[in-house]
Amino acid sequence: MDPHVAKCSKEEKDYVEHSLLQKKGETQLKIKAYKRRWTILIIFFIYSAISSLQWIEYSSITHLVVKYYKVSTIAVDWTSIVYMAVNPFLVIPASYIIDKKGLRTAGLIGCIGTAIGTGIKVFSVRNDLFVVVLIGQTIISMSQVTIICLPPKIAAVWFKSNEVSTACSIGAIGMQIGCAIGYILPPSIVKDSVNLEDIGAGLYLLCWILAGSTIPVTVAVLFYFSAEPPLPPSNAQANLRQNKEEFSTKAFFLSIKKLFQNKPFVIHMVAYGINIAVFSAVGTLWTQFVLQYFEGASEDAGRMGFIMVIVGALSSIVFGILLDKTRKYKEITFLNYLGSAISIYMLMYALEWKSMLLMYISTVIVGVFTSAYMPVGFEFAMELTFPSEESTTTGILIAMTQVLGAIFTVAVGYLNLWVGCYWSLFSQGALLILGTVFTGCVPNKLLQQEAFKQNLIERKVSHHGSHLIFIE
Repeated sequence: MDPHVAKCSKEEKDYVEHSLLQKKGETQLKIKAYKRRWTILIIFFIYSAISSLQWIEYSSITHLVVKYYKVSTIAVDWTSIVYMAVNPFLVIPASYIIDKKGLRTAGLIGCIGTAIGTGIKVFSVRNDLFVVVLIGQTIISMSQVTIICLPPKIAAVWFKSNEVSTACSIGAIGMQIGCAIGYILPPSIVKDSVNLEDIGAGLYLLCWILAGSTIPVTVAVLFYFSAEPPLPPSNAQANLRQNKEEFSTKAFFLSIKKLFQNKPFVIHMVAYGINIAVFSAVGTLWTQFVLQYFEGASEDAGRMGFIMVIVGALSSIVFGILLDKTRKYKEITFLNYLGSAISIYMLMYALEWKSMLLMYISTVIVGVFTSAYMPVGFEFAMELTFPSEESTTTGILIAMTQVLGAIFTVAVGYLNLWVGCYWSLFSQGALLILGTVFTGCVPNKLLQQEAFKQNLIERKVSHHGSHLIFIE
């Protein structure tokens, strides 16, 4: 070994040795799962949570925001809708950046953009500065476009094949945890008062807490977030690296065209969009729904929203493990979707009966299925589109959810004003039933599993002559 190599860190040695093998023209594939993959995932988990928290930040205290800024409830809804409105326009550029520049660049854009938008909102706490709130929310939502595309990419690039679904679920949970905190943190800090200055003081404290939390995680991303490990973590990633062609803009857009020619993926894309859009619409108007039936129960509404998302986050892990263990991607996705539709109708009747106990029970059931669908749907999409770039596939999925999410949220907001909560929720349940039918129609072509099986067959055939090395 080169004496200069001996002085390097372990990962630097892997890089150098891997490069030397490639220069010698050797085809030996070294596979290694690095321990730091979990640190990378935790960093992403934290900053995605901070970003997602701010999606629901103002909607969870709609009545106080309306009172302080003297705006309509629809205007407050736009602090959440803006997240969905900007995504379709930026998802292709975001996917392009991720595919061309890699995870590190995407992570920096997402994290630094979130820090800037959060900092701007510190200067929004004045009765006539609601527009500054919207500017801050818009910058954060633009930054989040790169964030929401990353969980499948991080999972595939850094984790072993039998950990991919679990890692993707944990990554997506960061966004869910942030959303959950967004239901309870604002109501616990910003208290109702006849004195608007007291409400303003609560908003100011909330903005500073969020702005301060972005600083350490931005530093962590800057110094620790890598594009990829020196060596691939799985057979599939090793083969992709070995056969990887130099990035080209033409190939990128051809890959998008290919995705839209993939009929199973297109059907799933529509179904996925409906499910997440319904969750976005119901989540945005959650506090308004609860307060229609339980006057003065804003803190209960926050706790219910928190429970819904936390239960969803926990069930996401369970579903992720089930996917890794069973490989029943379509079946689990279908059952999850059906449970989502049923849970919305249970919620609707719990509100009608005005039972706080039933509300908490139905909230848990909504969380188990609706909140947990995101990572399950992600993984099914990855199976249907392999070996397409995970970030591109995810970007297209998210674009669909955001387009439908903006439409559904605006529509449900007006339905709630015109006909009330009951029929608003009924319409969302009907959409979920339609999505369940679409999911049942998706052809069960698991391309990534076929690739894994093919690798296994090749290893068995080569037997002792195999050039595959796995390093724990």
